[in-house]
Amino acid sequence: MKKILIVLLSCILIYISGCKKYIDVNQNPNQPITVGEAQILAPVEVAISSNLYAGNVASIVQEYMQVAALNQVAPDAGTYLMYNTDMDGDWTNLYTTCLNNLVKLNQMAEADGKTNYSGIAKILTAYCLGTGTDLWGDVPYSQAFKGISNLTPKFDAQKDVYTQIQSLLDAGIADIAKNGTIVPDGDDYIYAGDMSKWTKLAYTLKARYYMHLTKAPGYTAAAQAQLALTALQNGMQSNDDDFKMAYPGAAGQENPWQQNFISASTLVLANTVVDGFKTRSDPRKTIMVAPATNTGLYTGLPEGITSIFPLEDYSRPGDFYGAAGATNYIVNYSEALFLKAEATLITSDYTSAQPVYQAAVMSHMNKLGVVDTAANNYLSKRTLTSTNAEQLIIEEKNIANFLSLENFNDYRRTGFPVLPPVPNALSAVPRRVLYPEVEIISNPQPQESAKLTDRVWWDAQ
Repeated sequence: MKKILIVLLSCILIYISGCKKYIDVNQNPNQPITVGEAQILAPVEVAISSNLYAGNVASIVQEYMQVAALNQVAPDAGTYLMYNTDMDGDWTNLYTTCLNNLVKLNQMAEADGKTNYSGIAKILTAYCLGTGTDLWGDVPYSQAFKGISNLTPKFDAQKDVYTQIQSLLDAGIADIAKNGTIVPDGDDYIYAGDMSKWTKLAYTLKARYYMHLTKAPGYTAAAQAQLALTALQNGMQSNDDDFKMAYPGAAGQENPWQQNFISASTLVLANTVVDGFKTRSDPRKTIMVAPATNTGLYTGLPEGITSIFPLEDYSRPGDFYGAAGATNYIVNYSEALFLKAEATLITSDYTSAQPVYQAAVMSHMNKLGVVDTAANNYLSKRTLTSTNAEQLIIEEKNIANFLSLENFNDYRRTGFPVLPPVPNALSAVPRRVLYPEVEIISNPQPQESAKLTDRVWWDAQ
């Protein structure tokens, strides 16, 4: 009997031990509780490129800038119709998918001593925060990302957000300068762990955000331009430094702009941008614009239409920007040169800005594969003068930043490019986007009553 009890106890112990192993196995490996830095960085980079740089709000802003047009009867986004709910997904992507994960990435990397990862996290946080505040104005940051301990963070004043952006970029540069031994590789889809390029991006972004404040209350254009010029000494030096993401083009891996213009089916290029290429005799037209399928002509759709037309009669972006396997140029070297040209114009004069401006245009022409003779002939007709310098610099920057949200910021800062009035428009050209309904419900703040035509802090009259 005693032997039988020993055998039974042994069987029970074995059974319990076996169950423990099975319980451990039942922890879902596809839903881990914790992940490493590499598992956070890669998907955040994709979200920044696909959903922030080229997502819903980016498409709407292209309509404001008369680059894209909806083949829908007015009113629509092109005539400045927007509901707060239209911004729900963009806000959630910015805060939940991008910023929240970047904050976690930074905290984790700092704790692990992985200074390259923490540097990247800070630089990307600055980019995302800058994108958000330029779209909405005052936004949560100082009290955000605290979880259930603060579900209703206050909205920080945009002026304070801009101070924080510069601090984040400085801290990111300092982290990378520590020369940490652990460097991203395949998990960094942007620069594949080339930390020198991340540093150049940070300095270029510093210049961008300095120049945003050339007309902000309490700031002077000369001081901001000098700060930008100083930062750009360490910024991007060639097209190889572009902050970009390439897409494989296979099913489920298409460039988002291809999906915006093809899958959405109602979005095509607007006549303002297409006619601009033709008026300027721009050699980039055949590369940046695809001819209409039905006619073979370069034709844009007007904004504010009152009846719909065959989509095949209108142009879409050319393959360089609009193919399934195209690349998103999120921040590019050409922009760095145009920032330098504008800053030089402010601190010196148009003659000093001229060679920088020409180099900026040529950098974009070279990227697109335009031959030098065609590019030089084009530039000979686009020379800076005392009366047109700012306009030409911003117009050409607008072309080199094709499909970028940055063009909306430049338009608000400078009034260029000049946009013709939109028929059937519900208001003047918007100066911001609406706060999302999801935030209005869950975190009521006085700023959320802002209208599309209300100016953000730096957008002075």
